[in-house]
Amino acid sequence: MYKVLLILFFTATMLFATSPGKPTGVQAISYEQHIDIIWNLNTESDLAGYKIYKWNGTNFTLFSIVSERRQWYTEWYGVQGVQGMYKISAYNFSNEESPLSDSVVAQTKQLTDEEYLDMVQRAVFRYFYDYGHPVSGLARERLGSGNTVTTGGSGFGVMGLLVGIERNYITRAQGTARMLKILNFLLTRAQRYHGAFPHWLNGETGATIPFGTVDDGGDLVETSFMIQGLLTARQYFDGSDSNEVKIREQVNQIWQGVEWTWYRRASFSQYLYWHWSPNYQWQINMKLVGWNETMICYLLGIASPTYKLPASMYYQGWASASNYANGNTFYGYKLWVGANYGGPLFFTHYSFLGFDPRFKKDAYTNYFFNNRNQTLINRAYCIANPKGFAGYNANSWGLTASDNPWGYSAQEPYLNDNGTITPTAALSSMPYTPIESIEALKYFYRHFGNRLWSTYGFRDAYNESQNWFASSYIAIDQGPIIVMIENYRSQLLWNKFMSAPEIAAMVDSIFTPDSTTSVGELINTPGEFRIIGSYPNPFNPETNIEFNLPERSEIKVNVYNVLGENIRNLFVGEMESGRHTILWNGKDESGAASPSGIYFIQISNKNEILVHKAVLQK
Repeated sequence: MYKVLLILFFTATMLFATSPGKPTGVQAISYEQHIDIIWNLNTESDLAGYKIYKWNGTNFTLFSIVSERRQWYTEWYGVQGVQGMYKISAYNFSNEESPLSDSVVAQTKQLTDEEYLDMVQRAVFRYFYDYGHPVSGLARERLGSGNTVTTGGSGFGVMGLLVGIERNYITRAQGTARMLKILNFLLTRAQRYHGAFPHWLNGETGATIPFGTVDDGGDLVETSFMIQGLLTARQYFDGSDSNEVKIREQVNQIWQGVEWTWYRRASFSQYLYWHWSPNYQWQINMKLVGWNETMICYLLGIASPTYKLPASMYYQGWASASNYANGNTFYGYKLWVGANYGGPLFFTHYSFLGFDPRFKKDAYTNYFFNNRNQTLINRAYCIANPKGFAGYNANSWGLTASDNPWGYSAQEPYLNDNGTITPTAALSSMPYTPIESIEALKYFYRHFGNRLWSTYGFRDAYNESQNWFASSYIAIDQGPIIVMIENYRSQLLWNKFMSAPEIAAMVDSIFTPDSTTSVGELINTPGEFRIIGSYPNPFNPETNIEFNLPERSEIKVNVYNVLGENIRNLFVGEMESGRHTILWNGKDESGAASPSGIYFIQISNKNEILVHKAVLQK
């Protein structure tokens, strides 16, 4: 009797089982060396995955299979001008398959700069949306980290979610649903310590995952990165429907619950402290003092509507170090604040994903200027390459925190340069150095191909001296890429964060207005006729001569040796006003390599002659 019932059960199952629906929204997107096929996710509860079919010249044959959470497939070709035609089906756990989708076709092609930016943003978005934790919606700390989700990286991911909506990678309804999942988890499951989240959480339970032996409590810096993202989202989701109203209410609950005054430790303290643990109290004892990535903590604490810090803490705490101000010039670029050569580039990213440094200055600097120059110094150092690592050049640059062949560290000029270049350094600097950053982006993609480009965009880092390419993706490195590219393209995140009334009041208490509004204005602002410098200097075999023109001019650029002989005419003609760079490859007019020695770069217009000394050192 049991066997009969079992047979009847399976027969009924087969009779009434239905195959999945045909995938919808299938598109093929062309890039220079690869094609992406994308589609809308099916909603069946028993969905097992998708099958990719490709035209072989005669018919469509099965090419690949992906999981039910994937809604894209990438085929790498490595060259331009190659065409692919595809169809997609969905299948369930009974291996029943949907009808094939309509066919889509694409051909690899040369991209515009805008298409390159979209390519990178779309790929990075997948890390936070498709690879986001299925229970919490938060960002996994890194590829393969399982249930370990990161507070700060998730704050960056929240801002990336807004980019995904604006760029039509997902619908606003999908973004709203993900946002509510994140907020519900943060409010009902995630552990908090006087309102602050830990560095890492379990994405299923919300329990703290210790970042270190005594780091098992509140992390104010990671929390600040999260709050920066949440406030940006609050300003973005401004609709009147119940879901968007709920988003704003829940963000306010979290924001107003952070006890910034607790992390001051005492009412007379002028400092914020990074960590507090119910088990180890203030044992880590790390004050937040700049210049580094923690500026946003003071800005948010001073802006808090519930646990407000006095504005005086900005100067007496954050900017109080004797070495906060710098004022020196490196490779021709002035650094107003920070250590010599500026440090790792994430200093210029994390606090400025939402906080817009334009239009304003404090007692020390306009941070847009400072961040731009720190980026240019970082790049110039890589061009100079004083430690002689393989692969450094004008388009292969960027030292910041990332994985490296020996583990993880914060790479920076001179102090910790081990030959590791990290794509997020150049790409997340897009608002500051758009020309240099876009050229780096294209170089990373064209030169390294799928050694560096994969599922979620550019892998974390590479080191050509070690012939090493990371397999990893890390949330805190991916997040700034999608956000800062968008701040360059549309200023979306800057505009939304800065529209918060609490932030506007904080800005008025610390900063004064400043006029520069964009990179273009910074680069092209008329000033004096001057040579800014050359980098590298000493050089071998080439150097970049940088100079400024106050107005459109006829100019000449010549190279003289120590005998006063004109050995090379680099340029004769008219140039627009603004900042310019001319390369000298160390060769004379005949094309012969010049010997080691001192050379003089002369730049002249109709009224004035400027001279700069450069040393060729072989």
